[in-house]
Amino acid sequence: MDYNYLAELLFPNITTLPAEFEEKYPPRILPEGAKVTRFAPSPTGFVHFGSLFPVLVSERLAHQSGGVFYLRIEDTDSKREVVGAETDIIRAYAAFGIAFDEGVTLDGEHGDYGPYRQSERTHIYQTYAKQLVREGKAYPCFCTAEELDAIRQEQESIKAVTGYYGPWAKYRDAGIKEIEALLKDGEPFVLRFRSEGSSARKIKFKDLVRGSIEITENDIDHVLLKSDGVPTYHFAHAVDDHLMRTTHVVRGEEWLSSLPFHLQLFSALGFKPPKYLHIAQLMKKEGDSKKKLSKRDNSAALSYYRGAGYISECVVEYVMTLLNSNYEEWRMANPDADLDEFKFSVGKMSASGSLFDFDKLNDVSKNTLSRLSAEKVYSYALDYAQEFDPSFAQVLKSDPDYAKRILAIGRGGKKPRKDLTVMRDVKPYMSFFYDEYFALETDYPEGFDKKDIRDALSRFIDAFDIADTQEVWFEKIKEISSELGFCPEVKLYKKNPTAYKGHVGDVCMFLRIAITGRTNSPDIYEVMQILGADRVKARIFAEIQRLAG
Repeated sequence: MDYNYLAELLFPNITTLPAEFEEKYPPRILPEGAKVTRFAPSPTGFVHFGSLFPVLVSERLAHQSGGVFYLRIEDTDSKREVVGAETDIIRAYAAFGIAFDEGVTLDGEHGDYGPYRQSERTHIYQTYAKQLVREGKAYPCFCTAEELDAIRQEQESIKAVTGYYGPWAKYRDAGIKEIEALLKDGEPFVLRFRSEGSSARKIKFKDLVRGSIEITENDIDHVLLKSDGVPTYHFAHAVDDHLMRTTHVVRGEEWLSSLPFHLQLFSALGFKPPKYLHIAQLMKKEGDSKKKLSKRDNSAALSYYRGAGYISECVVEYVMTLLNSNYEEWRMANPDADLDEFKFSVGKMSASGSLFDFDKLNDVSKNTLSRLSAEKVYSYALDYAQEFDPSFAQVLKSDPDYAKRILAIGRGGKKPRKDLTVMRDVKPYMSFFYDEYFALETDYPEGFDKKDIRDALSRFIDAFDIADTQEVWFEKIKEISSELGFCPEVKLYKKNPTAYKGHVGDVCMFLRIAITGRTNSPDIYEVMQILGADRVKARIFAEIQRLAG
């Protein structure tokens, strides 16, 4: 067979040669050991939470080695493409602080190795496909859907591996005259890879996560180009990863079955394959068993976490605890360190996968938020409120300094307060500081006389001075307690509780309810300092009147 003639017959309009693209996309000039990684999603639906795993691994590998991390959109499957999905992908990762050095952005493409959308690279794929035909490594197949279905049914009936290979590869050895006649009749064709593999042979491969593995060679003549000339994922990714000079590919373990074919492709094309990291799927506990975090779970969508109020730093922190087994130990030793200071290691990744745990996520989120400054929490809260609670956003913007004073309560030190898990918690946490949201959310515990409560509140008003130090303020509370028959010392009260109406803590609780409307709030002295004398007095007066009524 004259393969050069066949190549011209199949691709008469392709005049470019692979050498032209090799020159156009030369090896990158990067520091020794620098890694080039990519994230290459298909715009076919919502952004899955599990995708943060390969994204973060790819980003860490590139940026901690002085390399390049780029975004490529694999949009060759137009039938499955969802309108707006590409924009959602870009925005979703931006919201979680994922920075791409090159690739598709909302305002165009950036980088010298584009186009970064596969739909715009068809002529490149066809150039390499034509070269494979020239070398006798690919051939046209004119099988109809009905013929392929008949082949599959026959294979299933005799329990053979399904696929286009061996005696079922009808057009593998078709002659040039037969091919010419079919083309002349306008018969559509796909371009298939001519596999030289055998299912009786094994190849050894080193995966950077799983170590040395042994896999069966590929003997299937897979499709490279569909009948419309558009490449399959397998062919397109091999060409793109080579021309974009990708050194490391991080992907899910479900791609292990395709690895033999992919390695064949790189070899046939004359490319050095990238190093692969196949990571296990994210699992979710359900009862006593584990299952894959499926698309039917609300928590599977990355947008869910944005809507629930999880901030990017908290989610990334949580994912890092799953990716590297030593991350939590490092974080405990370096609570205020930047994530970039942690040396990410592929060797610390688990080959068995990770278990998604909401309780763990919430714990990590609480701890992370407690370490942030009031200014940063305010910024996150305002950003969240502007999208999900505009009226509260206006309240926050009306007096930023006041809001930051509230958020600063209990921050810093070795044991910071952990009142917030997500940004959705900020409004209920802060609400009593604002008159428009203030409400009596709880009543006084049973066993206390209303008159004693009124008297305690009245005497506090008489003695109240906003300029008092916390020590002076508390001494006044103890004095009021004694005057009303409440023990001024909790320890003393516990020794003889029947001798008193209660203790000083109960009197503080009366004040807390009157001023905040709840029994659980930050330090009441700090609360009053922020509320100011007028607001404190107004709320206590209102509560005295309510109790009297």
